[in-house]
Amino acid sequence: MTKFTSVKKIILPFLIFTLSVSVFTFQSCKKKRSPMANVLFKKTHNKIFKDFTSEDFSEVFKSVLDSEKAKVTHPDIISNYYEHNEYKPEFVIEHVFNNELLTAVNYFQKADEHGLDSAMFQPAKIRALVNKFHAKNGIKTLNEAYHDMAELEIISANSLINYSNALQYGVINPKKIFKRYFMATKQPDSLFMTRVFNIRNMQAYLDSVQPKNPQYIALQKALISGTLAPGKTQEETKRILLVNMERLRWRNKPYQNKYVIVNIPDYILNVMDSGRSVLKMKVCVGEGRNKNNENTLLNYNDTAKEDKPFRKETPQLNSVIHSVDVNPVWNIPQSIATKEIIVEEAKDKYYLSNKGIDVYNDGKLVDDPEDIDWSKVSKDSPYEFKQKPGADNSLGKIKFLFDNESSVYLHDTPAKSAFLKAARDVSHGCVRLEQPQALALNLFGAESEKYKTIAQDMSEDNPDPTTIYLSKKVPVYITYVTCWADENDTLQFRQDVYGLDIVVYDHLQKFIHPQTN
Repeated sequence: MTKFTSVKKIILPFLIFTLSVSVFTFQSCKKKRSPMANVLFKKTHNKIFKDFTSEDFSEVFKSVLDSEKAKVTHPDIISNYYEHNEYKPEFVIEHVFNNELLTAVNYFQKADEHGLDSAMFQPAKIRALVNKFHAKNGIKTLNEAYHDMAELEIISANSLINYSNALQYGVINPKKIFKRYFMATKQPDSLFMTRVFNIRNMQAYLDSVQPKNPQYIALQKALISGTLAPGKTQEETKRILLVNMERLRWRNKPYQNKYVIVNIPDYILNVMDSGRSVLKMKVCVGEGRNKNNENTLLNYNDTAKEDKPFRKETPQLNSVIHSVDVNPVWNIPQSIATKEIIVEEAKDKYYLSNKGIDVYNDGKLVDDPEDIDWSKVSKDSPYEFKQKPGADNSLGKIKFLFDNESSVYLHDTPAKSAFLKAARDVSHGCVRLEQPQALALNLFGAESEKYKTIAQDMSEDNPDPTTIYLSKKVPVYITYVTCWADENDTLQFRQDVYGLDIVVYDHLQKFIHPQTN
């Protein structure tokens, strides 16, 4: 064997080994094809998807998301989801090729049935992008595929979140438009919004978010069929329906089996138990700013667009009735004292004594208030006024107490004639009851010792004040609704005495179907 032959035998295997390693290393450096590449190619039969990689798609997705953030309602929710799920295009993979995104488009296009503008949910844009993936040559380059997939993902997520939120929570937050609104009102949270990423059956999901409240369905049917309210034009009727449908979408409704509810525009209190009214009575509520219906939903001026409550208006609120004061003392609010009590006393120096009103100065009882020259007392006077129990007491024989920020309550009244009026917005903010003892009977129970005490004390003249606590607190809701379906499915309409329909409608305009403008 020659020396050359030996060297050849050594070098040749080495070259083969080196070449094999180089080829292996080169192949290893190439980006691995994503499993989605096979899925997308199989579904589209578009060969550009053979070179699809998750890494490249993620980079494009981040770029598109960054540019679309200003147009997205909840960018943080959407960004966080995709960041934690490797930017997987959920909607493209799960809902494009089985036409479920087109099902969503069909629902979005019917948003006018809820009085909402379908353009908010971009059905035309979604349909156009979906059709590109279905068309044989709809997408011509890989970069175009990455961009369109990212855009479709973001728009689909945004639209489904917005649609779900609108139907389940409303498009307006009442706490942001009303000055005297103290009702617990839920808003959509991240848990609710991220449900859209786990949809398995699009139609079942979209059916699940449709409002099921019979009241909502009744108003929706009226909107679709063009119902006309008595004495109203077609357009004004539409606006009334739209405003009250939005109210029904707010998550501020009673959930308890038993509760007391007052509807301000109806001037009515109901005690509801297991879905039916077990006690109904007239009430008087606080005086409103729109008493003579100067502003309507059809014609209103700029000053009516924002909520500017009249000082005597009853607030919207929810709380729990925890106790009653029988034969209560009335601690007269300073606003009433300066505008009414002092004025009357200046005219008649025996007004205070005739009404059973005591005067206090720095907490001490004033012995001879008639000796004071009330015509010279300013509104910043140090005097406080309290009305003793008795026939003339403005709170009557009983008041029902519940915690609230406006210091209002339900109470009896000696001014019974007000209940004969159709429009009963005559109080200073509290709710006057037509049948206060009937409410006490319902809440405490006829056989309870507490109710027997209440009945006895209310029948006596000038007894001492007594506070009696409910063994089981009862929820109370003071609401504002101007249109609803009664027990006979007949639509009832009431005057917008506080002008709150106008406030809601003015904020609602940018969300509603163009034909209703």
